[in-house]
Amino acid sequence: MPKSKPRNAFYAQSGGVTAVINASACGVIETCRKHKAKIGKVYAGRHGIVGALTEDLIDTSKESAAAIRALRHTPSGAFGSARFKLKKIEENPAQYERLIEVFKAHDIGYFFYNGGGDSADTCWKVSQLAEKMGYPIQAIHVPKTVDNDLPITDCCPGFGSVAKYVAVSIREAGFDVASMAKTSTKVFILEVMGRHAGWIAAAGGLAAEKAGDAPHIILFPEIALDVEKFCARVKECVEKYGYCAIVVSEGVKNPEGKFLSDAGLRDAFGHAQLGGVAPIIAQLIKDNLGYKYHWAVADYLQRAARHIASKVDVEQAYALGKAAVEMALKGHNSVMPTIVRLADKPYRWKIGSANLSKVANVEKMLPRDYITPDGFHITAKGRRYLAPLIKGEDYPPYKDGLPQYVVLKNTAVRKKLSTTFKL
Repeated sequence: MPKSKPRNAFYAQSGGVTAVINASACGVIETCRKHKAKIGKVYAGRHGIVGALTEDLIDTSKESAAAIRALRHTPSGAFGSARFKLKKIEENPAQYERLIEVFKAHDIGYFFYNGGGDSADTCWKVSQLAEKMGYPIQAIHVPKTVDNDLPITDCCPGFGSVAKYVAVSIREAGFDVASMAKTSTKVFILEVMGRHAGWIAAAGGLAAEKAGDAPHIILFPEIALDVEKFCARVKECVEKYGYCAIVVSEGVKNPEGKFLSDAGLRDAFGHAQLGGVAPIIAQLIKDNLGYKYHWAVADYLQRAARHIASKVDVEQAYALGKAAVEMALKGHNSVMPTIVRLADKPYRWKIGSANLSKVANVEKMLPRDYITPDGFHITAKGRRYLAPLIKGEDYPPYKDGLPQYVVLKNTAVRKKLSTTFKL
C-alpha cells in the first residue's frame, strides 16, 4: 500500500503572551521538523485563531533552524496573539465552516493551540469538528498562562517567570524604600496581574524569607479587603520596620465582591478590564494614615521579562510544546499535556495528560491554606509549592548590554480561497 501523504500542522498563540510562550512554539516546531514523514509543514496563525479564520497563515518552514531555536529565549508571541473566543457551534456555525474550509484548503490535520483557559475552550470546540462536521483533525492544547489558573496541571508555563520577576522586584524595591524611609517614602505598593486567582501576588511572598522582609503585606483576589484591618497592619509595619512594602493583585475586591479597579470596560472574552488598584490602595493609606507613598504597576513588564526568566519555566514550556506533538503523533485528540509534580525538594516533575473537557472554562484558585489566616501573606505550604517554580536562570544572549531576541520573517502562505471572512 502506498504511504499516506503527511498532513500539515497549524499552530497558534492565544491570549496574553508570556516570557516563555515562544519556547513552547520552539518545542512544537522543532519536534514537528523531526517527524517529516508524518507531519508536513507547520503553519502558524497570524494573531492566533484569527489567522485561521482569515486564512492569514505563516509558513514556518521559511525560518532557519537557528531562528526557530532562538524562539526559546525570545519573549512575547512571535506570530502574534489575539483575544478571540469562538462561539458555540450551534450559535455561529459559520465560524466552524470557515475553519473547515481553511483547514481543507491547506491540508491541516493537526491543530496546536497555545494558550490559557479560554484557549482550551477553543481547542476543545475545534476537536469536536471531526465528529460534528466530518473533518478529521487532532486538536492538542498547549498550556500557557501567567495567571497559573489552569486545572489539573501542577503549574502553567509563563507563571514561573512572572513569579520570579515579581519576587525579585518587590525585594529590590523593599531595599530601596528601607534606605529612604527615615525621611521620605514609608509605603511602596506593587500592583501585579491576577483577576480572580492570586498566584502572582502570592509569588511576591517568596521575597520575604524572614520577619521584616518585603513584602510585609499581600492583597489577594480571594480575600475581600477589610480597610480597617489593612490600615492597622500597614501602621504596625511602619512602626516596627520603618516602612511597609505591599504586593496587590489587580483583582482585589471589596466586601461586596466588586473589583476595586473595575473601570467598567470588557475585553474580547467578556472579562472586566482591570488595572489601577495600586493608586486606590495608596489613596486609602494616605487618607487613613497620612504616610508618603510610591506605587508601581508591573503590567506588561512582568510577563515580558525574559531576561530574568525562570529556568524551570523555560524548560517546562519547551517540554509541553514537544509533548503536544508527540501526543498528536500517537493519535491523541482533545487533550492537553500537563506538568505532574513528583517532589518538592529536589523539585522533580514529569509530563502528564488531561482531557480538554475537564480543562475548558475551569479556573484554579489559590488554595486558602496557601494564605495565612489573617489573609495578608503566604503560608509555609504556599511557599513549598511556589519556590521550585522560580528556580534557575536561563539568560538570553546579550550584545552591547542588551538581550538579543529573534524577529521572524513570518512569510505569508499563499491564499487558496476566493472568499474572505468577516470576524
